[in-house]
Amino acid sequence: MSAAPQGAALDFDGRKYRQASAHQKQWGHGVIEGLALRGDETILDLGCGDGVLTAQLARLVPRGAVLGIDASPGMIATATQLTAPNLSFRCLDMAAMDFTAQFDLIFSNAALHWVPGHPRLARASLAALRPGGVIRWNFGGRGNCANLIASLREVMARPPYDGLFADFAWPWTMPGRDEYAALLDEAGFRDVHVELENRDRLFADAGELIAWMDQPCLVPFLAHLPSPERAGFRTLVIDRMLSRSRHGDGRCFETFRRLDVTATTPGR
Repeated sequence: MSAAPQGAALDFDGRKYRQASAHQKQWGHGVIEGLALRGDETILDLGCGDGVLTAQLARLVPRGAVLGIDASPGMIATATQLTAPNLSFRCLDMAAMDFTAQFDLIFSNAALHWVPGHPRLARASLAALRPGGVIRWNFGGRGNCANLIASLREVMARPPYDGLFADFAWPWTMPGRDEYAALLDEAGFRDVHVELENRDRLFADAGELIAWMDQPCLVPFLAHLPSPERAGFRTLVIDRMLSRSRHGDGRCFETFRRLDVTATTPGR
């Protein structure tokens, strides 16, 4: 099997992600708990992943409707196992989003750092919202995953990987607070509020850390490599990551910095 074509949509294992994403879910539950919902809103969940948070939103709007979109067929296959009369899912890349005045709220948790074109995303989200609609996003910001990124860059710079990653497109966008607030202002949002949160975390042990690395972090890097090179690359990155992050008690530290975003569209 050859390397994945440059620019090809990534696919993830939704079942494994559901097992390895407890901390992402915890953050998302906190964001949802802070929403002031009437119960009749129409909501779009960007990068819905395995659909667990999307289903939670649907339970909070029994007179409304929730649509979850994700570019990964594997994630959507897992998400569609969750059913409710007001809940639906679509396999759709955010870059192809072309909704017009359909939603009261656009929610996203732990997904938008995977999106390369945030100016385009902001404009498409503004168009998708009704007057007075709200975006409520939480995703990786500047300083996020410092140990993982350092480990990846170190191994990518070694032979034979240095040549193999020459045309690799970095998968993550992790902007700063002021930078992102200015982007939303320029797109036309009002009442923009962006905070950079420190959510640094100790994984219970190496196994928990590696499960998180495997789904989803290493997916774009392994997909880019020819099959014979993947296992060796994964092993080296894990070794470097454990060397950087493991404490004497076996727990493993990683920096998690999140942009917490709220903004509204012009209108009522």
